[in-house]
Amino acid sequence: MTLRERVLEDVKTAMRGREAERLGTLRLLTAAMKQREVDERITLDDAGVIAVIEKMLKQRRDSVAQYELAGRQELADAEKREMAVLQAYLPQQLAESELVAIVAEAVAASGAQAPADMGKVMAIVKPKVAGRADMGKVSALVKARLAG
Repeated sequence: MTLRERVLEDVKTAMRGREAERLGTLRLLTAAMKQREVDERITLDDAGVIAVIEKMLKQRRDSVAQYELAGRQELADAEKREMAVLQAYLPQQLAESELVAIVAEAVAASGAQAPADMGKVMAIVKPKVAGRADMGKVSALVKARLAG
């Protein structure tokens, strides 16, 4: 079963179980997937669905930060609950040590010497960690590695 099919099945299950909050989040996800499919005239594979989920998670992380700054904890908590539903569809996250090893390998493979070479390193790292690590964290690791 593909990830896309799993999401669609989970929408049906959430409807049957009357899980309103989970259903709302899953419907947002299916709408985002369909929008991307229509825009690009494709059928999303697992990597495409993961990219949609990552984008939605990034939006929610940004929203949580803004809500907490504004003192709206109830809204931040709602966003966090949506994030938990979405994260269930991502593959197992990489450990910090695995991430550091992948970055080190990419720096060596690209021959990067300075922070200006960050794009080369990220081009190598991104396909290896897609969906399994926060790209902001990966970027910070690459930056630190090239600066030091």
